[in-house]
Amino acid sequence: MAITAQEVNKLRQMTGAGMMDCKKALTEAEGDFEKAIDILRKKGQKVSASRADRETKEGTIVTHVSADGSTGTLLSLTCETDFVAKNDEFVAFANTLLDLATSNKAASKEEILALPFDSITIQEKIIEMTGKIGEKLDISHYEIVKGEKVVPYIHSNGKLGVLVALINVNGADVEEAGKDVAMQIAAMNPVAVDKDGVDATIIEREIEIGKDQARQEGKPEEMLEKIALGKLNKFYKENTLLSQAFVKDNSKSIAQYLDSVSKGLTVSAFKRIAIG
Repeated sequence: MAITAQEVNKLRQMTGAGMMDCKKALTEAEGDFEKAIDILRKKGQKVSASRADRETKEGTIVTHVSADGSTGTLLSLTCETDFVAKNDEFVAFANTLLDLATSNKAASKEEILALPFDSITIQEKIIEMTGKIGEKLDISHYEIVKGEKVVPYIHSNGKLGVLVALINVNGADVEEAGKDVAMQIAAMNPVAVDKDGVDATIIEREIEIGKDQARQEGKPEEMLEKIALGKLNKFYKENTLLSQAFVKDNSKSIAQYLDSVSKGLTVSAFKRIAIG
């Protein structure tokens, strides 16, 4: 049957698919719009499956902070090429996903994927978008941080994002300090807020590295543990946020900088995600 340009345009408006794809789908479906939508979705599934082994090292990171400033979220939507990552439609899609996640109080990536998107789920919408764009898409990260004041930072390339939660704000204006600390986290990539937050496996690894280094330097075996613990303390100073030297003024640690902004001000949590 003959498919009119008006019908093709209508299906395109409904699905966002390309004109030729819409025409082919409508022709195959003999003008039935619901069948045509299913055909386009199946095409998306086919494209998605054929690209399942592709790496998604490009993309964009978007962030949202609640109206009261106490909850922040980060979401990264990844794709295969920088060309797609910079596309306005792709970035808008990432923001739409984050809006749906926050408005529905999703706690994980799995919960986001199960949320409704018009008449389908977000997971199905991502498959549909894969078919339309022709690249594998993935929500690679979804992080939530809570505190008295949460401050976000997205690096200019859109591929590095940070949320930092501040406590003991005591009514002070801490927005600038929060951004300073978020930029510190982006640049220095600390492993934890302080030494108490360092994962036990990291501690074990650093102790073993310290012992091996001392052993290679010819230190006595009975001294290795003590030397390794000394190196571990240096590791804490360089790799935990509050102990790190403040990049903008290395005469102060981050803890000292925050205390100078407002007495007792500190960081309770942070998240840092990167694409690529």
